Amino acid sequence: MFFAESHDKILANPPDEVPIVAMLISVNVGLPKDVPWQGQVIHTGVWKAPIGGPVMVRRLNIDGDGQGDLAGHGGEHRAVMVYQVDSYRYWEAFLGRPPMEWGSFGENLTVDGLPDTEVCIGDRFRIGEALLEVTQPRVTCYRVGLRMQEPRMPSLLVSHKRPGFYCRVIEEGRIEAGEAITRERSGSDVSVTEIDALLYLNAHPRDALERAVKVPALSTAWRESLASMLAPAASSEGPAWSGFRDVLVRSARMENATVRSFVLEATEGQPLPPARAGQFIVVRLTPPPPQAPLVRSYSLSDASTPGHYRFSVRRAGGEGSAYLHTQVKEGDRLSISAPRGSFCLETDDHPLVFWSAGIGITPVLAMLHELAARPASPLRKVYWVHGARSGDENAFAAEVDGLLKQLGSAVRLIAFSQPHAADNMGRDYDVQGRITMALLQGLGVPINAHVYLCGPTVFMEEARTSLRAAGFADASISSELFGGVEALRPGLVDPLSRPPHPPGNAATEGTLVTFVRSGLTVHWDARYASLLELAEACNVPVRWACRSGVCHNCETSMVDGGVSYVTEPLQAPAEGRILICCSLPSSDVELEL
Repeated sequence: MFFAESHDKILANPPDEVPIVAMLISVNVGLPKDVPWQGQVIHTGVWKAPIGGPVMVRRLNIDGDGQGDLAGHGGEHRAVMVYQVDSYRYWEAFLGRPPMEWGSFGENLTVDGLPDTEVCIGDRFRIGEALLEVTQPRVTCYRVGLRMQEPRMPSLLVSHKRPGFYCRVIEEGRIEAGEAITRERSGSDVSVTEIDALLYLNAHPRDALERAVKVPALSTAWRESLASMLAPAASSEGPAWSGFRDVLVRSARMENATVRSFVLEATEGQPLPPARAGQFIVVRLTPPPPQAPLVRSYSLSDASTPGHYRFSVRRAGGEGSAYLHTQVKEGDRLSISAPRGSFCLETDDHPLVFWSAGIGITPVLAMLHELAARPASPLRKVYWVHGARSGDENAFAAEVDGLLKQLGSAVRLIAFSQPHAADNMGRDYDVQGRITMALLQGLGVPINAHVYLCGPTVFMEEARTSLRAAGFADASISSELFGGVEALRPGLVDPLSRPPHPPGNAATEGTLVTFVRSGLTVHWDARYASLLELAEACNVPVRWACRSGVCHNCETSMVDGGVSYVTEPLQAPAEGRILICCSLPSSDVELEL
């Protein structure tokens, strides 16, 4: 009945000589709220509901509306979300649902017309006083599945080619349900459906990508994503071998009272292949029964000698470091993965800042070795910045000084927070206390320098924040977290942070799942719907957005093992990688998390 009345209203008041292409059925708004979800709390604005009467559309929002996660939703290019009545009818039939309330898909405007297959990026539509421009398809977000009580919904929207689209506001003004929608300008020849498929489905024709990235109305985030698919991969090669390989401990030595280094070489056959400075290896340790195997990851502290890897381990409270310090000796065999990881030294000519704390020195020390082993032309200005408690804990001090002398153009800044009486300022260290941005600026570090950070989580967060505040671009700050990836959990209201730990009521037998970067091995439990859910139960840092095999934010390197997919990904992950949001272990598995 509402549809017929609105249609009559439009026909009675057509704009002069401007074709009506659709009509506005409902305007839907909703402010963000906290919603319980899987024992946690999500802050989300996906709950939209129809409102009556005229409402103001503004540059960043519709009056009365809001988004809970402004990193993924909202902003100039995602100010207004549009979805079609025809898609409602499609999903009601597909899912076997009764008629749903407008706004159920999180859209601001429910429209009759404007199918995704015909609307193109850059099209401009007049509704009442407002002028809107189409900028991108819907973001594949798990929260629409939460609202619909259908976790597959983000994947279904893409695979069935019914995403809906976002608009930016060219002209602010009032709109009202029942008004005509007219096309004021055609944009590109790239439809919403086509550009959605380019990013999320398997086919990526180069000519189509090149055409899409040139559309000026396309949102910046989508243009960057498509452009990255056109650019040659910086390193398309995967690990040099899959699984684990036995190696010989050629030497083992103490660097100081708490840090021990191990130099590895091939046991037989082909020598160990080159590794990139900054990469890490996964080490599988096999204590005698009944102790379970230990799987840990360690950054290489030197990979500059052909056929050899060196890693260095600080004695801590964990079983892995204790075993390496007390049980492993020269001549023993270890089982390791191929070097892996993307925290690697770039080959550009920008000045370099290596900024580390504690045992975080190891990957940047490997980078320093790589620089010293390279030809000296052209020379890059190098700033070596390191913090330790005292000289007793400043491992590799003589090694670092020797490498810095080889480079010639290097600047050193060593800070001791609690120096001993025997520590000599000017020789052993340069400043007392913690390293601050002011100290770095005092060294004359240029704003175009590339900064490599490694150390404890708190140190990393504070350093990155201070660098950003000083004007350093995110692209110029590379970091390595010993505890895994930087988490991405959109909309989640974070509880108090806890280190990775076994889940409550943990299973005691069955398939083993190892989160190697977190130093945790647990048994798989069928109460979890995916490896992602198990990781979350263990408080392992993870990244995700759609939770249904679309966005690839959860794509993770699998060191060894096998998985099966509950929901087949719309686009296969890279070789040796899996999507943890929709996979289950089919055997013991080691994941780079």
